[in-house]
This record gives sequence, structure tokens and C-alpha cells, in this order.
Amino acid sequence: MIDFRSDTVTKPTAAMRAAFGVAEVGDDVYGDDPSVNYLEDMAAEMFGFDGALFTSSGTQANLLALMGHCERGDEYLCGQQAHNYKFEGGGAAVLGSIQPQPLTNQADGSILLTDIEAAIKPDDIHFARTRLLSLENTIGGKVVPQGYLAQAQSLAFEKGLKIHLDGARVANAAVAQNLPITEITQYFDSVSICLSKGLCAPVGSILLADERLIKKARRWRKVLGGGMRQAGILAAAAQLALTDQVERLAEDHDNASYLASQLSAISCFDVDMSLVQTNMVFATVVGEIDINVVAKELKQKGILISAGNTLRLVTHADISRTDIDSFIRELKVILQR
Repeated sequence: MIDFRSDTVTKPTAAMRAAFGVAEVGDDVYGDDPSVNYLEDMAAEMFGFDGALFTSSGTQANLLALMGHCERGDEYLCGQQAHNYKFEGGGAAVLGSIQPQPLTNQADGSILLTDIEAAIKPDDIHFARTRLLSLENTIGGKVVPQGYLAQAQSLAFEKGLKIHLDGARVANAAVAQNLPITEITQYFDSVSICLSKGLCAPVGSILLADERLIKKARRWRKVLGGGMRQAGILAAAAQLALTDQVERLAEDHDNASYLASQLSAISCFDVDMSLVQTNMVFATVVGEIDINVVAKELKQKGILISAGNTLRLVTHADISRTDIDSFIRELKVILQR
């Protein structure tokens, strides 16, 4: 199948599959898995944090960060389109008793600093206690500007807030700007990085923070059922995600740009090329077509898309330039009928 639905569908590389079979393992809940310990130490050193925690998913890593920074009755500020607000099942509220305060995301994915400042609650028993600012980069495939991150960090420090990065695709943001990932992560007290999207690991995310928060997050991970025992098999692949797959993301970005240019030439779709900054293409359906029927016919040809008035098409390691040409060719045939 040619699968444009998400970069979560990536298959582990041959090197990762080989690493499964030779990984040293132990019981990670006891802290005895050498491969997990190596991954966590490596990630902390790579990104300049005191500690790291291997988690089963980005959703879990974000929730652990929120529960690490906040207590029951506290509040975190985030974007209206933030993944940890909109797409993670309300976990902060449901499981952490933490109130989200969503704010409008601007066209570039940022949140106005004035909106952030205005949303911080007074120290009053009537209000939840504002403890944390959570940002996302990339967000909707867009790269949040470096200058903005510095300003947001400064505001958070001035107002006594901690600042978290949902960096599920932070490697994409770094590659798009030709920067080391540390140039982005330096502005945050905690960072979650997903290893199972464009970086091709089969499972897992890494949470980065200081020792106090990691210790607290490790406890909450156990409470949430996230103790994975002999997780070294997964950690061995996760190591390769960080060492072998980051630079390769440039190919996905090039392919996304190519895909966008090909789609923009089809009258049924409107593509804003300025929004194609990493590995995501958003195409608005403008013609008199039933996109659900189109999606069904494409599936019969071995091509998967998520139907909607605006299509989100995601390039990744398992999408080649030839695959894109095949998709465009089949799409044109279907539309002509």
C-alpha cells in the first residue's frame, strides 16, 4: 500500500529489525534494561537535559510532562490546535485533573504573547493555578519561528511558568531550518520527541527534562500502566531512530513539496504552497467531486488517503517519488471518470 494518511505508518528499517534480535534486555521497571538505560542516557546527552524517559507513545510522554509540571487543580496554556489538547483524549483533565486553557493559534502555529499573558490567572482562590505553557513544533506541518520560541521562553520565565514542547516532529522542524535539534529544545523545561513517526521506530517517544521531573514522570508512567519490562528490544530501534533517521527527513520534505506542486496543477484542489514547510501537504477540495468516493477508488488501487474537505497528505520513509507519481496518475484517472 502507498499510505499518505500519516508518518505514523512507517515500518521499522532493516537495521532496526536486526537490532531487535541482538538487543540486551532486562526488566525496565526495576531499571535493569541496559538498552533502555543507554537510550535514555544517550537522548539526555544529545539534547542537553539532565534526564530522559522512554515512553510507549507521544500521548503518554505529553501527559507525563503535564502531570509532572502540574498538580490537581492547576492549569496549562496551549494552542487551540495543540495535539495534547485536541487529539489526546482529554488526558490532562481526565487523568491528571489539570485544566487546559486553549488559545488561538496564529497562521504560523504560534500563540500571541499578549494572549498568553492575558490568560495567566491571578493568584486567587476562584481560579485554577496557571503553571505551564505548552507549545508544539512542528504544528500542522508548520515550523514555529526560532525568535518566537525565545520570546515565549522569556515570557514564561518572567511569569513564573514552566514551558513544555510537544516536539513529536521537532526533528522535522530542525531539518527544515538546517539546525541541530538542540537549537529548538534549548528553550524548554521539558520536551517530548516521537520516535515512531518520521523517524521510523516501531514504538515509543522520549521525554526530556530535569531529574526531578523525570523521577516524577517515571512514577506516573507506572501508575498509567506504562512500565514495559523487557523494552530493550524497542529501545534498540529507538536508538537508531535518533542516530540514523533525522537527516533523512529532508527527503520527506522534498517529496512533500513535489507532491504539493503536482496536486496544485489539478483544478479540483487548492494548495497553499507557503504552508508546505516539512512533510505535510494540505489540499482543499474545490471541485464538484465526492472525495469519499475518490478515497474508496484509490484504496482499490492500493493507495490510502484520509478523506475530508481538506486532505492532509503526509510523506515519510515509505513514500517514494515514484509512489507520488503513481498516486497523481491514479487520481487523475479517477477524476476524469
